[in-house]
Amino acid sequence: MQQALYAHGLGYYAHGSRKFGTMPASGSDFVTAPELGPVFGQTLAVQLREALEATGTHELWEFGAGSGALAEQLLGALGERVRRYTIVDLSGSLRARQQERLAAWGTRVQWADRLPEAIEGVVVGNEVLDAMPVQLLLRRGGIWHERGVALDAGGAFVWADRPTELRPPVEVVGEHDYLTEIHPQAEGFVRTLAAHLRRGAVFLIDYGFPDAEYYHPQRDMGTLVCHRAHRVDSDPLAEVGTKDITAHVNFTGIALAAQEAGLQVLGYTTQARFLFNCGLLQRLPQLPPEQAALATRLVMEHEMGELFKVLALGAGGAEWRPLGFAQGDRTHRL
Repeated sequence: MQQALYAHGLGYYAHGSRKFGTMPASGSDFVTAPELGPVFGQTLAVQLREALEATGTHELWEFGAGSGALAEQLLGALGERVRRYTIVDLSGSLRARQQERLAAWGTRVQWADRLPEAIEGVVVGNEVLDAMPVQLLLRRGGIWHERGVALDAGGAFVWADRPTELRPPVEVVGEHDYLTEIHPQAEGFVRTLAAHLRRGAVFLIDYGFPDAEYYHPQRDMGTLVCHRAHRVDSDPLAEVGTKDITAHVNFTGIALAAQEAGLQVLGYTTQARFLFNCGLLQRLPQLPPEQAALATRLVMEHEMGELFKVLALGAGGAEWRPLGFAQGDRTHRL
């Protein structure tokens, strides 16, 4: 998965194809919340402004900035409140697009190849955890295997399973065959972030579940899927490098990794509830009809509203309750 997504010049995120857009006709493969219009970033900015004030910081960090749309929205909404906006992105082609799109902000926007020793600021990651490589685990005949990739006699990619001591973080009830994922890289990312974040907050927005739902006995085919031309398929071994490969996020694992590394869990809820708490409903009547229709996709249950979650983490010991979790906080379900 790492090679298929990030191999230099060949991986999906390493070449110049268009990834983000609202319709297949644009040549895009999938849509993210910022691509549905500026209201997502403008509403998120309400929470980020509060976070900057509560933590006494002046910088935003964004991981996996995509087309640069979210950065553009946040910079426009927050204005001079943000002294510096730093982007960390593994994709050289996406970085070039971001630089072109955000040129108007000059040196206030910077790109980092590595993390500094200490970060003081607010961190945003919108659909970044789901693009981090996972490990596949398969229980077959009562025996757990790690599922990897090999070559057949003709040089084609095929699945290859071998017994393993690895297990999901919770027991999967039943004796039926069961395929799922574990997320050591995403959890490692949060630990690394915690080691550098001296003061501030982190807001992670993605699709996923707590582990009780992630490893539910009925979810026996896992969550790993591919996206291309706004269609979903379940074969990551076909047309490697031409499509996105993604897995849902186990938010319990992310929260526990963060706590173990010294961060505090400030809140966890659905994207719909988070955006409502930050004032989205008050913004909708002010939008042109077309933009309002797109914005409803952010909160509708069968679109992004329920499947997408927001997890907030804090560093530095400041006691505060983020606005986005004022109602509907689900931290107790992690």
